[in-house]
Amino acid sequence: MDIRPTTPLLVHASLHGTGLAPSLVRDTLLTTLGPAGTLVVPAFTPENSDTSRSYRAATEGMTDKQKATFRASMPPFAPDTTPCRSMGALAECVRTTPGAVRSTHPQTSFAGLGPRAAELLDRHDPHCHLGERSPLAALYAADAQVLLLRVGFEVCTAFHLAEYRTTAPPPRRTYRCVVGRTGNWISYEDLALDDSDFGVMGKRLPRELVVEREWAGKGVALFGMRAVVDHAVDQMAGYRTGMT
Repeated sequence: MDIRPTTPLLVHASLHGTGLAPSLVRDTLLTTLGPAGTLVVPAFTPENSDTSRSYRAATEGMTDKQKATFRASMPPFAPDTTPCRSMGALAECVRTTPGAVRSTHPQTSFAGLGPRAAELLDRHDPHCHLGERSPLAALYAADAQVLLLRVGFEVCTAFHLAEYRTTAPPPRRTYRCVVGRTGNWISYEDLALDDSDFGVMGKRLPRELVVEREWAGKGVALFGMRAVVDHAVDQMAGYRTGMT
């Protein structure tokens, strides 16, 4: 299996320790995809939410007063300007490239470059992180490929789409984030997303579905999104049924 120039490519990457400029990696991927290909990256922003792991880590050990002060100063999400630092240097490079498109979800947006970027990222319901009304569903429909570049299946966002498609979906929870201007908090309900078993799920995939290599001392995996999401749905049906 090779990267297919005519289909979108969703990339999760860690360039730490490679010494490579993210712009070089971006340009190499775009060249490989060719003029008809579209490059997509996660551009998530957990820093604007007080229901995220990022917030819990940042406020660990703080007093209630300190937490309140921290929360009051948290930056709002603005699609055109909010960085996605926690997603890595390549994602931020793609997001800031002239002509890039970004979806508008205040916590789990995606950024893309290429002729299909606007089409794939246009529909992102603010109350749907990574389900049927998100770019993941559009990427699945477009028969996209996924490239895990020096990262493991633990961060494979495509598996979250499988969560929405299980016969016994996860429980729902409340999410909160600040948008538009400082202090403008919104809340909404969505699935209680759980990535704790993604690494194990990746190991259980049939090897014929995944091409695995090594680059700069870490693993690389390339696979078709449809087959892997469908297999993940089957996996979840086997042991997540009845979760409450």
